[in-house]
Amino acid sequence: MTLMPGNGPATPPGQPSEPLPGLSVPAAGRGGSGVLNILLIAAAGIVLVLVGLFLFAALGSEAFILCGILALIPLGICLLGLHWIDRWEPEPRGAVIFAFLWGAGVSVAITLLLGSTVNEVLVMLLPLTPADVLTTVIQAPLVEETAKGLGVLMLVFVRRSHFDGPLDGIVYAGVVGAGFAFTENILYFSVALFEAGGVGLQLGFVFVLRGLLSPFAHVLFTAAIGLGLGIAVARPGAGRIVGGLAAGLAAAVAGHMFWNGGMALVADDFFVFYFLLQVPLFALAVGGVTWLRRQERRLTGQRLGEYAAAGWFTPAEVDLLSTPGGRRQALNWAGAFGAKTYMRSFIREATNLALTRQQLVNGRDPDKNTAREHRLLTELTRTRTQLLGVAAAGRRW
Repeated sequence: MTLMPGNGPATPPGQPSEPLPGLSVPAAGRGGSGVLNILLIAAAGIVLVLVGLFLFAALGSEAFILCGILALIPLGICLLGLHWIDRWEPEPRGAVIFAFLWGAGVSVAITLLLGSTVNEVLVMLLPLTPADVLTTVIQAPLVEETAKGLGVLMLVFVRRSHFDGPLDGIVYAGVVGAGFAFTENILYFSVALFEAGGVGLQLGFVFVLRGLLSPFAHVLFTAAIGLGLGIAVARPGAGRIVGGLAAGLAAAVAGHMFWNGGMALVADDFFVFYFLLQVPLFALAVGGVTWLRRQERRLTGQRLGEYAAAGWFTPAEVDLLSTPGGRRQALNWAGAFGAKTYMRSFIREATNLALTRQQLVNGRDPDKNTAREHRLLTELTRTRTQLLGVAAAGRRW
């Protein structure tokens, strides 16, 4: 299959028995990419360890462990929410791990190293601005969102084949934000612990505010960067990526600034500010993500329908693969024969195929995506054969 200049992509390859040229091409690329991914994860992991050792030395073992345990609760809430977003087309585990390590380690290290320098520059540029406003409302959003955004941008280039739309960007950026919030919460909880001289109401109050009422704050800020990049990468062009990053970063910084200084601008009572503005904004974000998930499901059905027309799927398979109810039905059917693992692989490969097809339709990386399409079709054929074989054996029993 080739991209036809000026006329959009050609139709999908024909019948499943058709020879697929170039199937060996992606293998070498995956190997090199795998090594790079491992190196990046290892480097980000080392930075996180160094940040952890720094915090351990600064806070002491008891405060570090206690506040770390408390910080796991909002982290778990955020990761559960991001898992809900990511259920339709789960991102590669290695990319998600890197995103968390970048957020919890690298972005924190960048913030610690550059925060004071940027603050000094801001003092020179804005000498009449109160120091607390400079640090909290201007410097922190600028440095933190830039540091987090660099990790999301890196994933655009390193995991390009799996970064193909707004939802992918939101998931990756959300994990980066959740990682950053995890480390930052350890610091905030420890400050409350030390100021009160031990566990007490102050620590509990800070935990409720940051850990229970606003665990998604950093996730939402950084998700704006992921959304901008996700929209940009849907079609080819380096300029689109630059524009998507700039727009997303501007939105993230503005949201972060408003969160940090909103009470001074809107209301001096946190709960009034929270329920009048932050709750509606969070509800709007949830509504937007829900709409994007529905669009992704619709797109899956549309693109798989093209393969069905070429003979790769039956219409019944497209219905099973492109709706939540159909997937549940398919997994239940496969589970009765002990073939649920193969069915999960079949669903995952079919979804990746549909999204690869969408990239081809958009004219993005035609050579790489054509080779990936061929590889996925081969994997799908093999998985279907294994699935039906296990199901047939189960019926005989």
